[in-house]
Amino acid sequence: MNREPVKSRILPKPHPALSLSRPQVFAHRGGSKLRPENTTIAFDHGLSLGADGLEFDVHLSRDGVVVVHHDSTLERTTDRTGPLAALTADELARVDAAARWDPFRGQGIGVPTLRDVLRRYRDAWLIIELKDNDPELARRTVDEIRAADAADRVALGAFGTRALRAARAYEPSLLTGAGQEETRLALYLSWVYWKVRHPPYDAFQVPEWAGTTRVVSPRFVKYAHDAGVAVQVWTVDEEADMRRLLSWGVNGIISDRPDVAVRVVKHR
Repeated sequence: MNREPVKSRILPKPHPALSLSRPQVFAHRGGSKLRPENTTIAFDHGLSLGADGLEFDVHLSRDGVVVVHHDSTLERTTDRTGPLAALTADELARVDAAARWDPFRGQGIGVPTLRDVLRRYRDAWLIIELKDNDPELARRTVDEIRAADAADRVALGAFGTRALRAARAYEPSLLTGAGQEETRLALYLSWVYWKVRHPPYDAFQVPEWAGTTRVVSPRFVKYAHDAGVAVQVWTVDEEADMRRLLSWGVNGIISDRPDVAVRVVKHR
């Protein structure tokens, strides 16, 4: 695989979500209130409900393969314990990733690789969250996106800016979300009506509230759109919250209940 960075970025580039006729629905971890999270059965189900795309998380396995899983440890969602990074990708494929869900446990549902997910869902928008602030995870994730020819339908997100900066330097044309510090700065600037110019990110993938601080508001949405940046809000499961956010002009709802979100968006 080509590991050489691309030298320039196409800027300014409004996020493609800004030109769509309606907001998008993303099944958060596939729709984790409906199926075992971050598994292919969750992803299949979320898309079958009409979601436009999937949001999921990635880590590196012991043998350096990008795998799809939220936690850095295995015990919350699988039949194994300990660090995910202690197992190879083949070993992770054999854990029971539906162990906490009846009737799905014991059906051979393992932790998928990013490569398999990219190949399986060729027509879906994908938000991939880098769970470790690790440049190597970022570069290997980009390698998989390139190999699958999926750059036109993928956005990378992360809390940490080291991973995001590595991804942007390695593949400057790829859509990325704002990191936590970037979002915090943009929020502060929006309070004093100071415009962000040529941001290095394409979307804010944010909660409506961060603790006691309101992040998403009509003013923040307008501020983002004026900068060519989309606003995709997580994790929104209540119909009333969805309707309020949609009335403010957000571009995406990331939900554990894609069944509800799809209905609300289609009939808003």
